[in-house]
Amino acid sequence: MAHNHSHSHNHHHHEHGTNNYSRAFMIGTILNLGFVIIEAVYGYLAHSLALLADAGHNMSDVLGLLLAWGASFLGSRPPSQRYTYGLRRSSILAALINAIALLLVMGGIAWEAVQRFHSPASVGGSTVIAVAMVGIVINTITALMFMSGRKHDLNIRGAFLHMAADAGVSLGVVLAGIAIVFTGWLWFDPVVSLIIVAVVVFGTWQLLKDSVNLALDAVPEGIEPLAVQTYLSELPGVTQIHDLHIWAMSTTETALTAHLVMSSGHPGDDFLVHTCKELHDHFGIEHSTLQIEIGDSNQTCALASHHRV
Repeated sequence: MAHNHSHSHNHHHHEHGTNNYSRAFMIGTILNLGFVIIEAVYGYLAHSLALLADAGHNMSDVLGLLLAWGASFLGSRPPSQRYTYGLRRSSILAALINAIALLLVMGGIAWEAVQRFHSPASVGGSTVIAVAMVGIVINTITALMFMSGRKHDLNIRGAFLHMAADAGVSLGVVLAGIAIVFTGWLWFDPVVSLIIVAVVVFGTWQLLKDSVNLALDAVPEGIEPLAVQTYLSELPGVTQIHDLHIWAMSTTETALTAHLVMSSGHPGDDFLVHTCKELHDHFGIEHSTLQIEIGDSNQTCALASHHRV
């Protein structure tokens, strides 16, 4: 059995695309951190759980931005003897930590909101309106900075969705303040807090699901493994394919390994280069490793069984 091994790297503009957002991360972090401080102070002074809830949410976004920013830097570090893929997967860990932290914060806010139904507190509606309007502006600006990269990077998509959701949530807080000023309904504040929690959890659940899947080496969303297998099995000279694996190296890069059985022997480097290019162009797979076997019946590949990995 011939073990001819080849791999190909396709370096394109999005390989370390998150680095292009370093300025956006910096500006977004500064703006949101400043707003968190303002919102927390005025929320405390105005006895507004809605503002405090949004401040807690925005603080988790600041931490999320810092995590994603740090992961993008680590992901650009070159491979080493110990970390042969570099530190690309740090972006997956950052997305996972961000999602978990955000859900924990929202759980605490939901608990406080339920408690406030039993013990309502006076709320300064005009303060709520003014501070939340600032939040609409800041969150919209931050979201727009991440809009262009939301389709290619889980971290960027998470940042965009959080900021866009924050802008909508801040609008909800403004509406709560208006309702309190004109009606005196103190219960409206915890209601808005619960709506904030529902919106954030709904938006964060997919981020959590995607990041967990990538951490467990699932095939990334947008890649159909059966289509990849069909493409490889239909290559000229290929009689069988096994040990096919597709997983995420980072939130922007996908890797593939496969054994191709070609009884006619090794097809040459041109075949491998062309195949790797096609895998990239049609499926977005950045790093492909293909092993050629001739299918010698006397030396069956130990990984030929679908149950072996």
